[in-house]
Amino acid sequence: MVLSFARRMLTETDLRLLGKFAYNFGFKGVLSVEKYKSRLKRGEYFPPFLFISVISGCQLRCQGCWVDVASESKRISLKDMNRIVGDAKKHGNSYFGILGGEPFLHPELMEMFEAHPDCYFQVFTNGQLIDDAVAARLRRVGNVSPLISVEGSEIVSDQRRGRLNVLSKTLAGLAACHRHKLITGVATSVCQTNIDLVSESWLRRLIEMGVHYAWFHTYRPVGPNARPELALSPEQIVQVRRFVVQMRSKLPIAIVDAYWDDKGEALCPMATGVSHHISPYGDIEPCPIIQFARETIHDRESVFETMTQSEFLKDFRQHAAKATQGCVVLERPDLVKQIVALHGARDTTQRKTALAEVEAMSARHSQHQPGHEIPEDHWAYRFAKKRWFFGFGAYT
Repeated sequence: MVLSFARRMLTETDLRLLGKFAYNFGFKGVLSVEKYKSRLKRGEYFPPFLFISVISGCQLRCQGCWVDVASESKRISLKDMNRIVGDAKKHGNSYFGILGGEPFLHPELMEMFEAHPDCYFQVFTNGQLIDDAVAARLRRVGNVSPLISVEGSEIVSDQRRGRLNVLSKTLAGLAACHRHKLITGVATSVCQTNIDLVSESWLRRLIEMGVHYAWFHTYRPVGPNARPELALSPEQIVQVRRFVVQMRSKLPIAIVDAYWDDKGEALCPMATGVSHHISPYGDIEPCPIIQFARETIHDRESVFETMTQSEFLKDFRQHAAKATQGCVVLERPDLVKQIVALHGARDTTQRKTALAEVEAMSARHSQHQPGHEIPEDHWAYRFAKKRWFFGFGAYT
């Protein structure tokens, strides 16, 4: 499997892009985690991986979306994007997850990528704005991987995304990425209507389309239109985890997950301090679905100082880790409400209903299911997770 995957990467991608990925994301990403470990010894929590939602606007209306896509579109300025990335680079960071809304609606996004050739950016996108011109520019920049969301068949995609002809437009963007030899991924928010995508045949189809990695999220019923009936059962969550572990040893495609360690024990990237989120309005939030904040990127010149000195983020990490190794929002919405009230945190949405949404939530299972751990089977994933993506002492 490793040799087959390596052959795919060498023959299907631009070698210059592959080199940037290996150095900016791989080598420097490892160093960023090592620097994070060193900071922890000093009690400094600044995540090695920052997730930035650069814009709130989007042309789709997805079920369960927590972003204010129907409100006036807000975006982070190019100056502030460069300041965030530049400040993080000073502390060893090199990888940034770019979210929206739809990130490619931001008119200055490409300029930000071009300003930081020493970094690597993964863009969470619906893919519909990626044409040959955009894909060609991404190839010239060389430090961006589009992660394109595919939610199922044509019918299911239209239902899940709230628009017509979604799948064909998304696959057109995927094809443009393939033509221009970009390192490309496909993400799926797995729910009751598209769990059929958790299959070997689907992964083989992705390989045929030139996809290099897949990411299966489990659907999280949050936001103003939570749709809890779409959420997976505890048994289905275990099914997804088992499938991911099995396919990692079988097919020449990388499969990403962010919620289990090498032993198959659940973790939360927010609770471990591995990642936090910056909203389109500049609010510094524990994670994308916790839409409350005490601080913003405008409080200080240094985002590093703001994050490392935030009592709000510290309390969220500590209380979440004590409560569960899963998702505190899903399992303990009551605790989320308590921490927000304790710190007098602001609702960071335009709709100003985030607290009411939390109050309306019922506790449910997430990835933390003691007794159902499925350890990593493939040596490469097991080694990488054990060294650079684990609990960092959060659950001890």
